[in-house]
Amino acid sequence: MNRTPVGEHAKKANGARSRMRAATEEPRKPSLADSVYLGIKQRIFDFRLLPGDRFTENEIATRLHVSRTPVREALYRLEREGYLQVQFRSGWNVRELDFRQFDDLYDLRIALETACVRNLCDRAERPGLNELRSIWLVEPRRRLRDGEQVCALDEAFHGTLVAATGNREMARCHQEVTERIRLLRRLDFTEEGRITATYVEHAQILRAVLRGSADRATTLLCDHIETSKAEVKKISLHKLYSARRRG
Repeated sequence: MNRTPVGEHAKKANGARSRMRAATEEPRKPSLADSVYLGIKQRIFDFRLLPGDRFTENEIATRLHVSRTPVREALYRLEREGYLQVQFRSGWNVRELDFRQFDDLYDLRIALETACVRNLCDRAERPGLNELRSIWLVEPRRRLRDGEQVCALDEAFHGTLVAATGNREMARCHQEVTERIRLLRRLDFTEEGRITATYVEHAQILRAVLRGSADRATTLLCDHIETSKAEVKKISLHKLYSARRRG
């Protein structure tokens, strides 16, 4: 029986996304621009800045009590990640939700992950998946309930399936897709029922992969991702509607 303490799961969740990035990346002290970036991004994630909302660099700088330089750096970073658009002479606006693009990115994600899962199932050994056992193959009482932690672990689960193949280009492409859908994907972990479903479905997928059952593993994986996509779209539309009514 697995005896990994809940606290250990929390530590793994906090570091899950960073382990997916390049191992050679040097740690650095967060800058003021980093803090501004995280603050604005969180407001977008929390639907306090809504799709279509317009604002200027001066407004953000005044609100956060900082100069325009770190604000500008943060805004251009968010633009590169697809969260914002810059408008010539009229400031910035939050990108509208593009569900067509969202569907396309999820289709790409499914293609990448199913290919990797089939690759793993064809192998005699799968040492890269050992850590996933201690996270997802646990008793219900040892499951985490914090949505942000489970979201990080969920990203790490899918990223690990891809990275375990050793194909760096597929891992890089998968990480880019993960970044681009994170805004909406994280909503899947705002409801307890979806957190429970994630544990159950990940355990089923992992067991199938460890047994080398390629057809079952890919079927379970596709169903899991498609269900998550549908739930995320439903939750995002509801949150957007509620936020605009409050406004």
